[in-house]
Amino acid sequence: MEKYKIAIVNSSSFGKIFHDQLDRLKQIGEVNSFTVDGEIGGKELAELLQGYNIVIASVTPFFTKEFFDHKDELILITRHGIGYNNIDIEAAQAHDTLVSIIPALVERDAVAENNITNLLALLRKTVEADLSVKNDNWEDRANFVGRTLFNKTVGVIGVGNTGSCVVETLRNGFRCNVLAYDPYKSALHIESYGAKKVDLPQLLKEADIICLCASLNDENYHMISTEEIDQMKDNVYISNSARGALINEAAAVKGLESGKIAGLATDVLEEEPGRRDHPYLTFTNVVMTPHTSAYTMECLQEMGAKCLRDVEDVVTGKIPERAVQPYSKSFS
Repeated sequence: MEKYKIAIVNSSSFGKIFHDQLDRLKQIGEVNSFTVDGEIGGKELAELLQGYNIVIASVTPFFTKEFFDHKDELILITRHGIGYNNIDIEAAQAHDTLVSIIPALVERDAVAENNITNLLALLRKTVEADLSVKNDNWEDRANFVGRTLFNKTVGVIGVGNTGSCVVETLRNGFRCNVLAYDPYKSALHIESYGAKKVDLPQLLKEADIICLCASLNDENYHMISTEEIDQMKDNVYISNSARGALINEAAAVKGLESGKIAGLATDVLEEEPGRRDHPYLTFTNVVMTPHTSAYTMECLQEMGAKCLRDVEDVVTGKIPERAVQPYSKSFS
């Protein structure tokens, strides 16, 4: 059997809870974990991973053309997640590297749930109230009068896998009037989940709350910036469980400073990991979690199992399920 060397790169969870998955990988070949700067250069990353022919990859680092130009022995990158914007797919194909991802349905419920969980924590000032009690200030409870989610007009941006679940939950669980913007989905598709299809200006103008659930691409980078925030209602709330770069963070900070944005809940940042000096954390009306929307036991178990199946498929000559780059001369 060919000797396989497997690198787990920047994953904080794979093999940490479900040890049997890691044990099965070790039956295939040598396994090592690497934690690198999310902005590491392609050549430097390739040199670090020299000799490794399978990678289990997190949301960072970026597997660029420069990386692949120095990494011809790589057979597979299996993403421990559903996004793959950190992988140059054309370069992967040029260098015969298969790329596979987690089926979107695996993360659907968990990520949608966390978008709304963080939103509720923001609306009800849950984090601040909890901290007050822990500091023995129960009597300060009048400082934590929040807002209800029920019956609000909520705008959902992106009605794909996660967004459709957010729409269903808001509509059926909280009786919200849901407006949805997604240029890639028909009105019938959106209406089937309980929302009304609108253009972005209408959503920005009418929504009390905005939930970001879109995938990141060249067209929607910083889609929420100064101009869009100016179009929003005063005292709008925003929850983002998708990608940090959908929001221009400097513009969001200005919106928080002016009070235009009444509160922001985010599980993602444009540059991760976030640190205590991040500008968002100067505000008490910000809830920030460390990209944990998919971190449920149920979700992580299936995500890890899928990555393991991908590796097992490749070493037996099969193309993995959900291969977003399925072409390799070795598998023709």
